[in-house]
Amino acid sequence: MVSHQIIAMTQIIGTMNKKESIIINGFEHVPYSHATYPEEEMISRSNAYFEWLNNRRSVREFSDRPVPKEIIENLIMSASTAPSGAHKQPWFFCAISNSELKAKIREAAESEEKIGYESRMSERWKQDLAHLGTDMQKPFIETAPWVIVAFKKVYEFDEDGSKHNNYYVNESVGIACGMFISAVQNAGLVTLTHTPSPMNFLAKVLDRPSNERAYILFPIGYAKEQVFVPKLNRKKINEISCFFE
Repeated sequence: MVSHQIIAMTQIIGTMNKKESIIINGFEHVPYSHATYPEEEMISRSNAYFEWLNNRRSVREFSDRPVPKEIIENLIMSASTAPSGAHKQPWFFCAISNSELKAKIREAAESEEKIGYESRMSERWKQDLAHLGTDMQKPFIETAPWVIVAFKKVYEFDEDGSKHNNYYVNESVGIACGMFISAVQNAGLVTLTHTPSPMNFLAKVLDRPSNERAYILFPIGYAKEQVFVPKLNRKKINEISCFFE
Protein backbone atom coordinates (compact mmCIF):
# COMPACT_ATOMS: atom_id res chain seq x y z
CA MET A 1 0.00 0.00 0.00
CA VAL A 2 2.79 2.42 0.98
CA SER A 3 4.70 1.72 -2.24
CA HIS A 4 1.60 2.55 -4.31
CA GLN A 5 1.24 5.82 -2.42
CA ILE A 6 4.88 6.71 -3.11
CA ILE A 7 4.47 5.97 -6.83
CA ALA A 8 1.28 8.03 -6.97
CA MET A 9 2.94 10.95 -5.17
CA THR A 10 5.94 10.76 -7.50
CA GLN A 11 3.61 10.94 -10.48
CA ILE A 12 1.83 13.97 -8.99
CA ILE A 13 5.12 15.76 -8.28
CA GLY A 14 6.34 14.95 -11.77
CA THR A 15 3.18 16.43 -13.24
CA MET A 16 3.45 19.55 -11.06
CA ASN A 17 7.11 20.09 -12.02
CA LYS A 18 6.29 19.65 -15.69
CA LYS A 19 3.49 22.22 -15.46
CA GLU A 20 5.75 24.64 -13.60
CA SER A 21 8.60 24.48 -16.09
CA ILE A 22 9.12 27.42 -18.43
CA ILE A 23 10.86 28.01 -21.74
CA ILE A 24 13.79 30.45 -21.85
CA ASN A 25 15.58 31.07 -25.16
CA GLY A 26 13.84 27.99 -26.51
CA PHE A 27 15.03 25.67 -23.72
CA GLU A 28 13.07 24.17 -20.85
CA HIS A 29 13.90 25.44 -17.36
CA VAL A 30 12.57 23.61 -14.31
CA PRO A 31 11.81 24.91 -10.80
CA TYR A 32 14.72 25.04 -8.37
CA SER A 33 14.37 24.27 -4.69
CA HIS A 34 17.07 24.84 -2.12
CA ALA A 35 17.18 24.50 1.66
CA THR A 36 18.01 27.59 3.69
CA TYR A 37 18.35 28.14 7.43
CA PRO A 38 18.06 30.84 10.09
CA GLU A 39 21.19 33.02 10.24
CA GLU A 40 22.36 31.59 13.55
CA GLU A 41 22.19 28.07 12.14
CA MET A 42 23.91 29.17 8.93
CA ILE A 43 26.82 30.56 10.97
CA SER A 44 27.02 27.34 12.96
CA ARG A 45 26.85 25.11 9.87
CA SER A 46 29.42 27.12 7.91
CA ASN A 47 31.84 27.09 10.86
CA ALA A 48 31.34 23.37 11.44
CA TYR A 49 32.02 22.68 7.75
CA PHE A 50 35.22 24.74 7.91
CA GLU A 51 36.41 22.97 11.06
CA TRP A 52 35.69 19.59 9.46
CA LEU A 53 37.40 20.48 6.19
CA ASN A 54 40.33 22.06 8.03
CA ASN A 55 41.20 18.56 9.24
CA ARG A 56 41.82 17.47 5.66
CA ARG A 57 45.45 16.74 4.86
CA SER A 58 47.34 15.40 1.88
CA VAL A 59 48.49 11.89 2.78
CA ARG A 60 51.36 10.05 1.09
CA GLU A 61 51.29 6.79 3.03
CA PHE A 62 48.40 4.51 2.14
CA SER A 63 47.03 1.22 3.34
CA ASP A 64 46.37 -1.38 0.65
CA ARG A 65 42.95 -2.05 2.23
CA PRO A 66 40.37 -2.40 -0.59
CA VAL A 67 37.85 0.35 -1.31
CA PRO A 68 34.57 -0.67 -2.99
CA LYS A 69 34.10 0.51 -6.56
CA GLU A 70 30.72 2.03 -5.63
CA ILE A 71 32.46 4.56 -3.37
CA ILE A 72 34.75 5.64 -6.20
CA GLU A 73 31.75 6.01 -8.51
CA ASN A 74 30.04 8.22 -5.94
CA LEU A 75 33.16 10.39 -5.59
CA ILE A 76 33.34 10.90 -9.35
CA MET A 77 29.63 11.70 -9.56
CA SER A 78 30.08 14.23 -6.76
CA ALA A 79 32.87 15.90 -8.74
CA SER A 80 30.64 15.96 -11.80
CA THR A 81 28.15 18.25 -10.05
CA ALA A 82 30.64 21.10 -10.47
CA PRO A 83 29.68 24.13 -12.58
CA SER A 84 31.41 24.39 -15.95
CA GLY A 85 31.67 26.82 -18.84
CA ALA A 86 28.44 26.57 -20.91
CA HIS A 87 27.77 23.34 -18.96
CA LYS A 88 30.20 21.50 -21.26
CA GLN A 89 31.43 19.35 -18.35
CA PRO A 90 34.93 19.13 -19.85
CA TRP A 91 36.28 16.42 -17.56
CA PHE A 92 36.90 12.70 -17.69
CA PHE A 93 38.00 10.49 -14.80
CA CYS A 94 39.98 7.27 -15.24
CA ALA A 95 39.74 5.02 -12.17
CA ILE A 96 42.50 2.41 -11.96
CA SER A 97 42.68 -0.49 -9.53
CA ASN A 98 44.56 -2.90 -11.82
CA SER A 99 47.94 -3.54 -10.17
CA GLU A 100 49.87 -3.98 -13.42
CA LEU A 101 48.55 -0.70 -14.79
CA LYS A 102 49.32 1.12 -11.52
CA ALA A 103 52.87 -0.23 -11.69
CA LYS A 104 53.25 1.16 -15.23
CA ILE A 105 51.96 4.54 -14.11
CA ARG A 106 54.32 4.62 -11.14
CA GLU A 107 57.30 3.70 -13.30
CA ALA A 108 56.51 6.44 -15.82
CA ALA A 109 55.73 9.01 -13.12
CA GLU A 110 58.97 8.36 -11.24
CA SER A 111 60.91 8.60 -14.49
CA GLU A 112 59.51 12.09 -15.09
CA GLU A 113 59.98 13.04 -11.44
CA LYS A 114 63.65 11.97 -11.55
CA ILE A 115 64.28 14.27 -14.51
CA GLY A 116 62.34 17.01 -12.72
CA TYR A 117 64.31 16.80 -9.49
CA GLU A 118 67.64 16.49 -11.27
CA SER A 119 67.28 19.11 -14.02
CA ARG A 120 63.88 20.81 -14.38
CA MET A 121 63.25 22.08 -10.85
CA SER A 122 65.08 25.09 -9.47
CA GLU A 123 66.87 24.89 -6.12
CA ARG A 124 64.32 27.30 -4.67
CA TRP A 125 61.49 24.99 -5.76
CA LYS A 126 63.13 21.99 -4.11
CA GLN A 127 63.75 24.01 -0.96
CA ASP A 128 60.07 25.02 -0.88
CA LEU A 129 59.08 21.35 -1.09
CA ALA A 130 61.55 20.10 1.54
CA HIS A 131 59.25 20.65 4.56
CA LEU A 132 56.58 18.45 2.97
CA GLY A 133 58.81 15.38 2.95
CA THR A 134 58.14 14.58 -0.68
CA ASP A 135 60.69 13.31 -3.19
CA MET A 136 60.86 11.58 -6.58
CA GLN A 137 59.68 8.22 -5.18
CA LYS A 138 55.92 7.68 -5.55
CA PRO A 139 55.07 4.32 -3.93
CA PHE A 140 51.54 5.49 -3.16
CA ILE A 141 50.61 5.01 -6.81
CA GLU A 142 50.95 1.25 -6.34
CA THR A 143 49.93 0.97 -2.69
CA ALA A 144 46.66 2.90 -2.80
CA PRO A 145 43.79 0.65 -3.91
CA TRP A 146 42.67 3.21 -6.48
CA VAL A 147 44.35 5.82 -8.65
CA ILE A 148 42.06 8.38 -10.25
CA VAL A 149 43.40 10.45 -13.13
CA ALA A 150 41.37 13.55 -13.93
CA PHE A 151 41.62 14.63 -17.56
CA LYS A 152 40.54 17.93 -19.03
CA LYS A 153 38.81 17.82 -22.42
CA VAL A 154 40.19 20.81 -24.31
CA TYR A 155 37.70 20.31 -27.12
CA GLU A 156 34.95 17.91 -28.20
CA PHE A 157 34.34 15.86 -31.31
CA ASP A 158 31.00 16.05 -33.10
CA GLU A 159 29.49 12.91 -34.60
CA ASP A 160 30.98 13.82 -37.98
CA GLY A 161 34.46 14.11 -36.44
CA SER A 162 34.62 17.91 -36.48
CA LYS A 163 35.88 19.76 -33.41
CA HIS A 164 34.19 22.33 -31.23
CA ASN A 165 35.60 24.21 -28.28
CA ASN A 166 34.97 23.82 -24.60
CA TYR A 167 35.07 26.96 -22.45
CA TYR A 168 36.92 27.84 -19.25
CA VAL A 169 38.31 24.34 -19.22
CA ASN A 170 41.00 24.77 -16.56
CA GLU A 171 38.63 26.63 -14.26
CA SER A 172 35.86 24.06 -14.73
CA VAL A 173 38.06 21.02 -14.15
CA GLY A 174 39.79 22.73 -11.23
CA ILE A 175 36.45 23.27 -9.50
CA ALA A 176 35.44 19.65 -10.16
CA CYS A 177 38.70 18.39 -8.67
CA GLY A 178 38.21 20.57 -5.58
CA MET A 179 34.76 19.10 -5.09
CA PHE A 180 36.25 15.64 -5.63
CA ILE A 181 38.76 16.21 -2.81
CA SER A 182 35.96 17.35 -0.50
CA ALA A 183 33.96 14.23 -1.40
CA VAL A 184 36.96 12.03 -0.56
CA GLN A 185 37.20 13.68 2.85
CA ASN A 186 33.46 13.18 3.37
CA ALA A 187 33.77 9.46 2.55
CA GLY A 188 36.42 8.98 5.24
CA LEU A 189 39.23 8.32 2.77
CA VAL A 190 42.42 10.22 1.99
CA THR A 191 44.14 11.47 -1.13
CA LEU A 192 46.76 13.85 -2.44
CA THR A 193 47.20 15.80 -5.64
CA HIS A 194 50.04 14.49 -7.78
CA THR A 195 50.97 16.42 -10.91
CA PRO A 196 54.10 14.96 -12.50
CA SER A 197 55.42 17.32 -15.14
CA PRO A 198 54.99 16.69 -17.98
CA MET A 199 51.95 14.42 -17.65
CA ASN A 200 51.60 13.34 -21.28
CA PHE A 201 52.56 9.77 -20.39
CA LEU A 202 49.23 9.29 -18.59
CA ALA A 203 47.23 9.76 -21.79
CA LYS A 204 49.49 7.21 -23.51
CA VAL A 205 49.38 4.63 -20.73
CA LEU A 206 45.60 4.94 -20.43
CA ASP A 207 45.04 5.20 -24.21
CA ARG A 208 43.03 8.41 -23.99
CA PRO A 209 41.86 10.34 -27.09
CA SER A 210 43.73 13.35 -28.48
CA ASN A 211 41.33 15.89 -26.99
CA GLU A 212 42.14 14.91 -23.39
CA ARG A 213 45.02 16.19 -21.26
CA ALA A 214 45.95 14.77 -17.86
CA TYR A 215 45.17 17.30 -15.13
CA ILE A 216 45.70 15.70 -11.70
CA LEU A 217 46.43 12.20 -10.42
CA PHE A 218 44.68 11.24 -7.17
CA PRO A 219 45.65 8.11 -5.21
CA ILE A 220 42.59 7.16 -3.14
CA GLY A 221 42.32 4.92 -0.13
CA TYR A 222 42.73 4.60 3.61
CA ALA A 223 45.71 6.09 5.40
CA LYS A 224 48.20 3.67 6.91
CA GLU A 225 47.55 2.80 10.54
CA GLN A 226 50.06 5.42 11.71
CA VAL A 227 50.86 8.32 9.42
CA PHE A 228 52.78 11.50 10.09
CA VAL A 229 52.08 14.65 8.08
CA PRO A 230 53.92 17.98 8.13
CA LYS A 231 52.87 20.45 10.81
CA LEU A 232 51.37 23.23 8.72
CA ASN A 233 49.82 26.60 9.45
CA ARG A 234 47.07 27.72 7.11
CA LYS A 235 46.83 31.41 6.29
CA LYS A 236 44.46 33.51 8.39
CA ILE A 237 41.34 35.17 7.02
CA ASN A 238 43.04 38.59 6.74
CA GLU A 239 45.86 37.03 4.70
CA ILE A 240 43.59 35.52 2.07
CA SER A 241 40.74 38.00 1.80
CA CYS A 242 39.53 41.56 2.17
CA PHE A 243 36.00 42.87 2.57
CA PHE A 244 34.40 45.93 0.97
CA GLU A 245 31.42 46.78 3.18
